[in-house]
Amino acid sequence: MNMNYLLLVYPVIFLAGLFVLKNYGTIRKMPDGTDQMNWVADRVRSGANTFMWTEYTRIIIVVAVVAGMLSLFIDKTSGLTFIVGACMSTMACVFGMNAATYANVKTAETARSTQSVGKTVHAALVGGSVPGLSVHLLGLLGFLVVFFGFGGVQIDSPADGILLSLGNNASITRLTTYSLGCSIVAMFNRVAGGIFTKSADISSDILGKKRHDLREDDPRVPNVIADFIGDLVNDIAGNCSDLLESFVATIVGSIMLAMTAYSPYTTTVAEALHYKATFDATVMFPILAAGGGLLGSLVGLFFISKRELGEEPAKDLDLATSFSAGITVIITVIISLVLFSKKELYPSFRLGWFSPAMAAIFGIGSGIAVGKITEYYTSDTRKPTQKLAKIAPEGTPFLVTLGDALGSNSVFWITLAIVLSTVASLVVAGIYGVAISGLGMLSFVGAMVSIDAFGPIADNAGGIAEAAHLDPKVRIITDKLDATGNTTAAMGKGFAIGSAAQTTSSLILAYIGVMFVGVAVISFNLSALPAILAGMILGGGLIGKFSGMLGADTIMSAAKMADHGDKLMTPDVVSGAKALQDTDYRALVKEGTENAIARMVPPPIIAIVAVFFGGIVFGFGFVAGLLIGATVAAVYQAIFNGNSGGAFDNAKKYWEAKASLGEIDEASKEYVDIHKTVVDGDTIGDTRKDVIGVALDIFIKMMSTAANTLAPIFINYSLFKF
Repeated sequence: MNMNYLLLVYPVIFLAGLFVLKNYGTIRKMPDGTDQMNWVADRVRSGANTFMWTEYTRIIIVVAVVAGMLSLFIDKTSGLTFIVGACMSTMACVFGMNAATYANVKTAETARSTQSVGKTVHAALVGGSVPGLSVHLLGLLGFLVVFFGFGGVQIDSPADGILLSLGNNASITRLTTYSLGCSIVAMFNRVAGGIFTKSADISSDILGKKRHDLREDDPRVPNVIADFIGDLVNDIAGNCSDLLESFVATIVGSIMLAMTAYSPYTTTVAEALHYKATFDATVMFPILAAGGGLLGSLVGLFFISKRELGEEPAKDLDLATSFSAGITVIITVIISLVLFSKKELYPSFRLGWFSPAMAAIFGIGSGIAVGKITEYYTSDTRKPTQKLAKIAPEGTPFLVTLGDALGSNSVFWITLAIVLSTVASLVVAGIYGVAISGLGMLSFVGAMVSIDAFGPIADNAGGIAEAAHLDPKVRIITDKLDATGNTTAAMGKGFAIGSAAQTTSSLILAYIGVMFVGVAVISFNLSALPAILAGMILGGGLIGKFSGMLGADTIMSAAKMADHGDKLMTPDVVSGAKALQDTDYRALVKEGTENAIARMVPPPIIAIVAVFFGGIVFGFGFVAGLLIGATVAAVYQAIFNGNSGGAFDNAKKYWEAKASLGEIDEASKEYVDIHKTVVDGDTIGDTRKDVIGVALDIFIKMMSTAANTLAPIFINYSLFKF
């Protein structure tokens, strides 16, 4: 395979790295603000670092154990590639969160000193670009290290574990275990970070808004600092590892389907030789397209950084996304032309050399459609959320019922966009096109995460403004950014689950179509259908179990943190006669950290254990059904939870904005009652959108990646072979 084209990706990674370092330096040089602002920011930074350190001391143990098992029983090098994936995910989280812990206070100070929405947007977006581009460049860099470090993808490369030789393709196994390393860190970050942040957020809302009638982010509520910390460890660190894992999985899934559909093991030798150059191109295309997306993201973010931003944050963020997507499309078409023109193309390439590019464009279009649909259902400037907000005076039951209906309605249109993209990609480029469509959706992930990270940075900035008793005008600016950030975060969740659906589809196709390159071709007969159907039913039930565990863990942890915080809120503290001490904040953060991390391991382990024991006992076909059932159930649950939760959040912002602008008397009984109702809705939505919804896309990809890695064991050692 001629891999010279792939060397072009390295300069792009280098340029992106320089841009990240430049923006990080820019953040650090921005003015710090008042002493009170820095007091809050320092405690947030310290707490976030403590959380991450505590979490990763546990993650290291799990990673070491899994890496050892992979090297012993799968392939002796797979443990190392698994560790590389875990390290890249960790680096993106740590570096991104570190930048955000400085960007939050710098954004608040920009709002305070300039009173300009545009300049404040610019500060938050500069901060968001660090985690965003770090995700893209580190995920791609780690992939290239694994790819080039072991000689690319080899057709005949039998795996050999230290204790067991299963005969699966070693080069593919290294890629799947790299992806699995990214997945396991992402899952732990999402579960632990999600439980911590929503426990802190929910308990803070209950204490401040429900029990003591205080404003949001009032520093007399000790849980407020923990809430600020949670925004960073989940919405920055967790989101970084989540979308890095999604991005890597799309590349791996694309290469696996190329191997599945076009390798000599699934075609005749004569056909394989005839299409050799095209086969090589199908392997290189997803890697180059990912590099092209990084360049598109870099150009888009550079463009927006040099532009004078206006008073409407959503328009500027949409422009950054559109510009990045447009550049990515142009680069992808050029790559497709260079790789596939003047070659003997597969019959499934209906549009000739343009087929892979068209599949990627379908994915990009689908991603944009998913984002727009999500925005429509969750933004406080759109009818669905405004309708939801306006029913709040009727009480919590009305609000929750309408919010559930809104979430369910949104599922149809988003799944329709995903299905149309999948089918269209299948038509123009065969099953390979399905994987490329998923890659297209995340090809400009650097820009997506940058804009997604804008939200928690703006949210933290608003919290710091409130806790530091800044002029209310500052909070009006940061609230405007926060409302936009809530919508971009919801759109990011839509991108994640949409790409997960297509990536998981490609991984399932690779699993079913060919058990592993060089092992055997699988075909199901009627006798296998009962096992497949049984697996599908259990897969759906597995999603229910996983979601239930996360919901219960979050609310129980929130109850503990609320009780702890309430004990600290003595009458002297509430009246302002006595200030909370640093030790009070630290003790509460420590309790929340321990609660979250204690609950971190069981939910993600279910994904691997269910696949392993399902395959060992009931065989290959049962696991195929398990993957299909889990994917279908997870897509619905993730979209429903994400969009209903986002709408509840912005329904609260809708009324708070009215109070800030003086359109309703904040002290009136009418507003107090409405506010308590929308806080109830936000509390319900918090767990949905930031814990359950965001973890489900990782869950199904982890299951599918694990199934592809373990497939030879199911073939050779299952108790019942279906």
